[in-house]
Amino acid sequence: MSEVTEKVRFAKAASRAFGLLDSTQKNRLLSVLADTLIEDTQVILDANQIDLNAMVGLLSDALLDRLRLNEKRIQDMAIGVRQIIELPDPVGEILERIDRPNGLEILKKRVPLGVLAIIYESRPNVTIDAAALCLKSGNAVVLRGGKEALHTNLALIKTIHDSFRKCGLDPDTVQFIQDPDRGLARELMRSNGYVDALIPRGSARLIQSVIENATLPVIETGTGNCHIYVEKSADLNMAEAILLNAKTSRPGVCNAAEKCLVDASIAHEFLLQVMPKLRAKNVELRGDEAVRTIDPSVILANEIDWQTEYLDLILGIKIVSGFDEALKHIQTYSTQHSEAIVTSDTALADRFMNEVDAAAVYVNASTRFTDGFEFGFGAEIGISTQKLHARGPMGLKELTTYKYLVYGNGQIR
Repeated sequence: MSEVTEKVRFAKAASRAFGLLDSTQKNRLLSVLADTLIEDTQVILDANQIDLNAMVGLLSDALLDRLRLNEKRIQDMAIGVRQIIELPDPVGEILERIDRPNGLEILKKRVPLGVLAIIYESRPNVTIDAAALCLKSGNAVVLRGGKEALHTNLALIKTIHDSFRKCGLDPDTVQFIQDPDRGLARELMRSNGYVDALIPRGSARLIQSVIENATLPVIETGTGNCHIYVEKSADLNMAEAILLNAKTSRPGVCNAAEKCLVDASIAHEFLLQVMPKLRAKNVELRGDEAVRTIDPSVILANEIDWQTEYLDLILGIKIVSGFDEALKHIQTYSTQHSEAIVTSDTALADRFMNEVDAAAVYVNASTRFTDGFEFGFGAEIGISTQKLHARGPMGLKELTTYKYLVYGNGQIR
């Protein structure tokens, strides 16, 4: 029996009892998990250092940053878990009541999905975020992290399992696939009958591989070719601050800006203002011919650049004639993650909000806010870029489904 077969069966068996726990029991488990994370900080950091040492020279600085943990990031994980405790438990919520003329009473009740599988790369915080959200929403979960974070993830899984044991609950509710064999990943993608939904988190290549190979329902997440459009009426200092934050605060995450579109009438002034500050933060600039007439040292962008989610300190810049050209460019190249306009024109702001098709659309704010924590969801399971059944940052409600409870007194049809 393969590791995947064994562990999805364990998760399925554990899910039945776990899905019946009440909010008090689940919240106690999460509270113990938050405490145990802090207690285990040094063990987790030691494991993380092993992974970091192994990946130096193999991953970019931005991807190493995604892998890296420190005391603050572990504290933030614990804070995220505690925030989930404070959120309303969606399980058991009655969404609708229907009283039929024949006397049937029909209740639409929110219930856990059952067993979720999550395939992800680099970021070990996903191990805690995903587990905590799945547990609060009454789900079992099978995790498959990237080989680059193996030691860190194993330490985090031990912390999770120890928390279960402290609460007298079944640790089989959370499973982790250790073997990095890609064949096992494909097996997990086809674990019909055991896993109810699959969520990939990571690169465009990973997500596409899951979509092409999975026979399970897949919630597509993550790929973020995000744009900041600086419209001609924009406050240029505001636009500068937004662009610098969106590109450089954490370039290796999916809500980072990858492209900047600038109206031609302000391009010379704005780009001469902002490009030195981008370069001071080690951002490589790639632009169209119009950008290169302003600064010939900018690397000439090609068609692949406009399509690419860099996840690195690289920014594509295009000068556009106005709103309609910017909108057309976004509609052509957006991955429907997060898009932003910087403008003082309320009519154009409204058009941007209405006409841009993305999970999150911003006026005068950084795309970096597309995040479950920033949206008030505590942690997030991922950011869905599809339209069924969830879109945008996915919190607790997005990890549930519903069933109909039908009460009768002898009715027949």
